[in-house]
Amino acid sequence: MKKLLAAASLAAVMIATPVLAQTPGAPDVSRVTAATYKVDANHTQVVWSVDHMGFSILYGMFGSMSGTLALDPAKPQDAKVSIEIPMSGMTTTSAGFTKHLSSADFFDVEKFPTAKFESTSVAVSGQTAKITGNLTLHGVTKPVVLDAKFTGAGSNPMSKAPTVGFSATAKIKRSDFGLGRVVPVVGDEVDLKITAAFENK
Repeated sequence: MKKLLAAASLAAVMIATPVLAQTPGAPDVSRVTAATYKVDANHTQVVWSVDHMGFSILYGMFGSMSGTLALDPAKPQDAKVSIEIPMSGMTTTSAGFTKHLSSADFFDVEKFPTAKFESTSVAVSGQTAKITGNLTLHGVTKPVVLDAKFTGAGSNPMSKAPTVGFSATAKIKRSDFGLGRVVPVVGDEVDLKITAAFENK
């Protein structure tokens, strides 16, 4: 009886494994439908890093974003993206550091509760693109270029919504946005890594 149960369990695992091994999203443009998508706030993040006195690289993250992506796979160069970032969604590995960054010394979250990125042009090359747009941060608006890559598309098995995903990188200078406190002791250049998912609900 034990051998029979073990064999049945093994068979069930072998049958289920191919299904579990398949990811719902794939970098296949034919899966993308023309629509205005909404940001999946739970799976969209901006990770930033900055050199700290030449001793270490400090990291932080923003989440809980909102916004839209208007995308037609037949005309990807006409895509429009608008993202709003609540500054209160910032996290670091130190509560004291997060509190200091949120203060008037840096982001002044009470006075500037949100940041925003709005695209102005998209230059597409295969499954990559340079997305130029205006970033408004700390009350200052400056142009920023995102080096973006198509991650995948498909139907989200949890929400049942058609979903598209992208990753991107960018560099900004914090002094450009009035955030240059203690430069150059702490680095001026900030590296941004972005992962974004958009749903057509």
